[in-house]
Amino acid sequence: MSNETLWEKLWKFDPNSLFVMDQASMIVQVVNPSFCEIVKTDEEQVIGKHASAFFDDLTDFQKAWKEDSIIRVEKKLARYEKFMRLVIFPMKDEGIVACILVDLTSEHHQRLEMRRMKQELLLNVNKVIDKQMHIAQEIASLLGETTAEAKVSLIKIRNALNEEIK
Repeated sequence: MSNETLWEKLWKFDPNSLFVMDQASMIVQVVNPSFCEIVKTDEEQVIGKHASAFFDDLTDFQKAWKEDSIIRVEKKLARYEKFMRLVIFPMKDEGIVACILVDLTSEHHQRLEMRRMKQELLLNVNKVIDKQMHIAQEIASLLGETTAEAKVSLIKIRNALNEEIK
């Protein structure tokens, strides 16, 4: 039987990344294995480092602390090639700011692919519409010429018949 508590197991196996830093110094205090996978390093290489070593922008962390509120934001973490949802919250009584990072990279790529497909579909629909309009204009042009020629011929016949009747 394992000596790990349920909370330790949850912490260890949570697919979401967990990150905790000291608010005053912005030094990383705690991370889980999922966070280490994202930053591609061991826990020992993360703990004790400044948060800016892992995040390009700490504004949301500062805002969460200052406003004593939960910040939810989706952003690309370019250096890790990940698109993440960050849930950042202060724990004032502990003097820390915590962050849960949910990997949305797969969903983000699916949305981009869906957008690309819609743009391609729209382009193809516009091509079909343009082609149909061109064909319709050609048909109308041909019908217009035929109609005009028929009208001229019928007027000549009518005028000739009118002359004969008089």
